[in-house]
Amino acid sequence: MKKRFQPLIKVTGLRRRWLINTLCVVLPLAIVCVFAVTASFAAYYYSGMESDLRYRARTTTDFFAENMIVDYNAYYKSCVKYAQTYEDRNSIELQFINAEGRLVASSYGPWAGDSPRTNEIREAMETRTQRAYVGKDDNTGEHIMAVSSPMVYSNGEVIGVLRFVTGTRVMHMQITFIGLIALVFFTVFVLIIVLLTNYYIHTVLVPVADITEKAQRIATGSYGIQITERYNDEIGILADTINEMSNKISQNEKVQTDFISSLSHELRTPLTAITGWTETLMSDESLSRETRRGMDIILRESKRLTEMVLGLLEFSRIEGDRMTLNVEMADIRAEFEDTVFMYGSRLKQQGITLNYIDIDQDVPEIPCDPKRLRQVFLNILDNAAKHGGGTVIDAFIRCSDTDIIISIRDYGPGIPEDELPLVKKKFYKGSSKARGTGIGLAVCDEIVTMHNGTLSLSNAEGGGTLVRICLPLE
Repeated sequence: MKKRFQPLIKVTGLRRRWLINTLCVVLPLAIVCVFAVTASFAAYYYSGMESDLRYRARTTTDFFAENMIVDYNAYYKSCVKYAQTYEDRNSIELQFINAEGRLVASSYGPWAGDSPRTNEIREAMETRTQRAYVGKDDNTGEHIMAVSSPMVYSNGEVIGVLRFVTGTRVMHMQITFIGLIALVFFTVFVLIIVLLTNYYIHTVLVPVADITEKAQRIATGSYGIQITERYNDEIGILADTINEMSNKISQNEKVQTDFISSLSHELRTPLTAITGWTETLMSDESLSRETRRGMDIILRESKRLTEMVLGLLEFSRIEGDRMTLNVEMADIRAEFEDTVFMYGSRLKQQGITLNYIDIDQDVPEIPCDPKRLRQVFLNILDNAAKHGGGTVIDAFIRCSDTDIIISIRDYGPGIPEDELPLVKKKFYKGSSKARGTGIGLAVCDEIVTMHNGTLSLSNAEGGGTLVRICLPLE
C-alpha cells in the first residue's frame, strides 16, 4: 500500500552544525598560528636589528677608547668628526650627543634636527652601559630603534654618547608582508579542511539520509521496503537491522491481515443466520412483549456486529492492496444529499437533528466511485453522532475553483489537540468512550486518497469537530 511521506530535510542542518563545530576549532587555531608566526618573525627582526646596532656601538666606542689617546678637546672633536663622516649614513644615523644631552653632530649633517629626548640616552650616561630604545621619535613621530653607547674619556669622564638610530618602517612592512603570507597560507589550509570535512560529511550524511528516508516510509506503512546495502561499516549494520525489522513487520502485518480477513469471512455466515432467524421469529405475533424486546436487542446487536465485520473486511482489503474503485461520472451532490436525508431520519429517532445547509451553487459531475463515497459520508455522519455528544449536526457541500468540498460539523466537545494528528490512524480511538473498532476513519481516509482527495479533521470555532472532504474536479 502506497503511503505519503515527508522527504528528509535535516541533512543541511547536520552539515551546518558539523562545519560550525569544525570551524570553531580550526579558525581559532589558524588565527593563533598566524599571530605566532608573525610575532616570531617580528621578534627575530627586532632582535637582529638591535644586535647589529649594539655591535656597531660597541666596536665604535671600543675603538675610541683604545686608539684615541689624545687630550680632551681632540678626543671630543674626533667623536664629532666620526659622527659627521659615518659611511652607513644612508641606512643608519650616527649621532654624537654631549654630556648635557644636546645633539652636537650627526651623520645626516649639521642640521639633522632637534636634540633627541628618549630616556635611553640619560640611562647610558648614568650606567655607563649600552641602552636601547624602540618606539616613536619625539621630534619626528617616526618609529625608530636606537642604541646609545657612552663615550668615556681616559680620566673616566663621560663626555657624551654615540647614538645609532634607524627607522623601523621597512622592517614593519616586511613583518606585515610575512603576516599576510601566513594569513593566506592558513586561509587556504582552513578552506582545505572545510572541503575535506564537507566531503567526509557528505559520505556520512547521504547514506544516513537514504536510511532515514526508508525508515520514514516504513513508519508510514510501507512495510517490507529494503535499504540498498552499499556500506561495510556501522551504517551498513544499521541498514541491515532496519531491513530485518522491515521484513519482520511486513510478515507480522500479513499474518494479521490474513487473520482478520479469514475471521471476518467466517463471522459473516453465522451473523447472517442470526439476523435472518431473528427477523423471522420477530414476525410471529404471538411473542410476548419481553421476548420481542429481547429479540429486538439481538437483531440490533447482530446488525452492529455485522457492520463491524464489514469494516474489518474493508480494512483487510486496504492492507492487502485489494481495494478497488468502480469509477464512473456521478453527481456527487445528489449522492451526498441522499445520504444525508436517509441517515437524518435514523438520527431523528436518537434525538439528533441533521441539518443540510443548501448552498445555491452548481456542483458538476466528477469521476468517482459513488458507492465508496456514500460509505465515507455514512461513516463520518455516524462518527459525528457517536462521538459528537451534541444534538445538532450540520452538513453542506460547495464547489471551489479546483475542488468539491464536503463539510460535516458536530457541536460536541471536539477532539483534544494532541489527538488530532492520530485520529485517522488504524485502531486509534483516543479518549472517546464510544464503542467502535477505530478503523472507520482509516478506511475513509484511504478511499478519499484513492480519489486523489484529502480528508481533514479540525476543531471548529465555537466548539465541535469539523470534518472536511476535498475531491478534485478533474
